[in-house]
Amino acid sequence: MQGVGFRFWVRDAAMNLGLAGSATNLPGGQVEVVVEGTPAACEQMLALLRGPLPPGRVLRVSAAQSPPRGAQGFAML
Repeated sequence: MQGVGFRFWVRDAAMNLGLAGSATNLPGGQVEVVVEGTPAACEQMLALLRGPLPPGRVLRVSAAQSPPRGAQGFAML
């Protein structure tokens, strides 16, 4: 369940790490975060999502790797 400003927090964190991608609201209060960038930056983003800093309450973070899609910038959907 994300808190107010969660997607904005994700966008800012991703952009600070040089990542592109998106944060999308899903039914039931879930948010899907997709990022593209270096493996090290993606790992840092996962650590941030799992850490104590995100606004709201993050109950579960699951990760999957896939080929880059060529994302540019960061979208909030």
